[in-house]
Amino acid sequence: MGALLRQWRLGRRMSQLDLGLHAGVSARHLSFIETGRAGASRDMILRLSEALDIPLRERNRLLERAGFTPAYRQSPPEGPAMADAWRMVEFILTLHEPYFTVVLDRYWNVLASNRGARRMLAAFGRRLDQFPGLAPNILRITFHPDGMRPFITNWEDVASMLLMRVQRMVAAQPDDAAMAALRDELASYPGVPQAWTVPAPDDASPLVFPLQFGNGSITLNCFSTYTMFGKPQDIALEELLIESVFPADAPSRALLHGWADDEAMSEAGGPRYPAYIS
Repeated sequence: MGALLRQWRLGRRMSQLDLGLHAGVSARHLSFIETGRAGASRDMILRLSEALDIPLRERNRLLERAGFTPAYRQSPPEGPAMADAWRMVEFILTLHEPYFTVVLDRYWNVLASNRGARRMLAAFGRRLDQFPGLAPNILRITFHPDGMRPFITNWEDVASMLLMRVQRMVAAQPDDAAMAALRDELASYPGVPQAWTVPAPDDASPLVFPLQFGNGSITLNCFSTYTMFGKPQDIALEELLIESVFPADAPSRALLHGWADDEAMSEAGGPRYPAYIS
């Protein structure tokens, strides 16, 4: 447990003194905990975890390493405990129309999407389930040559930032084989430099990042942002991630709204103008 705690502290770039001040424990005692010379109570582990802002799944792992039972539950996605959360998610998906919005798990697999997401991908001849036999995954769609990669005009900036984010998660959770496998898959695609798997010392994920799309006849300037549930006490809820793509200028906004209007007209029995709607 001490070694794992130290790994999280270093990952957060905190000294023992800094962490001790945040958690109300002396740096000397913290050093003893990290080296195994002293044990840590359940309450102490939770206090240190809170000070380090460690994800709930990993807090459970620290507790288990120290011989304690987990403190946080993980509700099944379709269980009653998640019903209220999913009602809120559905509201957000609808509210963000006609803009691209998807709900992701911790591995960027798509759990739910709105019509705006499916409509925007269809405009470029792509689908969320682009790769048969594989779970719909936003990173795979972004990196794979047969996904959206040919149409993301600032692909190198977007892809390098995303792959470094995955690598940070691998470094923080080295026992997560699925996350490491995802990182290795993305790094194996043509044109992905190995340097992208090594985050810069001062690298930090931006609050929003630009996304530019084009295919000759379509130009979209957008920005992407993520939304998470604040201070949940359930692992499944904490790991839900909502990605939204919004227009960054008036022409892009008009194009996205126009696609939605054309789709609505088609469904109402009017002319079926755009060929991209399936």
